[in-house]
Amino acid sequence: PDRLKMNELIERVRKNSIQEIIIATNPNTKGEMTAQYIREILKPFPVKVTRIAYGLPIGGDIEFADEVTLGKALEGRREM
Repeated sequence: PDRLKMNELIERVRKNSIQEIIIATNPNTKGEMTAQYIREILKPFPVKVTRIAYGLPIGGDIEFADEVTLGKALEGRREM
């Protein structure tokens, strides 16, 4: 948490009319914990907190995707 510079982020949210914070962390346990930590810190503020989707890479072959990757790709799906 010390390296996240949360005080600076909170100041920006307070002083500016920021509408959304987009979190981009690695899709692993540490990245998930970091994203949840940031979300909890920002809960008191009227700002939308989102996270980038992850799943199958462009050009990747679905045949070789594991169950977790497919699950995350389905979670991040969007209407066409």
